[in-house]
Amino acid sequence: MNILQNLMGMGGLTDQVVAMDLLISAKSGVRNYAMALTETGTPEIKATLARQLEEAIDFHEKISAYMIERGWYHPWNVDEQLKLDQQNIQTALNLP
Repeated sequence: MNILQNLMGMGGLTDQVVAMDLLISAKSGVRNYAMALTETGTPEIKATLARQLEEAIDFHEKISAYMIERGWYHPWNVDEQLKLDQQNIQTALNLP
């Protein structure tokens, strides 16, 4: 455990927190590209946004897979995700 993690009182949880923040940002990016794609008027801009949307979806998939492999994200198992979320909430409430 490094000094910063020790000071924060979160231990290994910091990687999980950063990954979840990145996942939430990636989801927002997918949503924003999709919305922009429906609002654009020119074929050139539409093609550019479509490529960027595909890249954003791929990025989201990579982050999701990373988190799933580590047991930090359970998108297909609501009960497991709720347990994990409750553990994370309890950890955050117990921080100094």
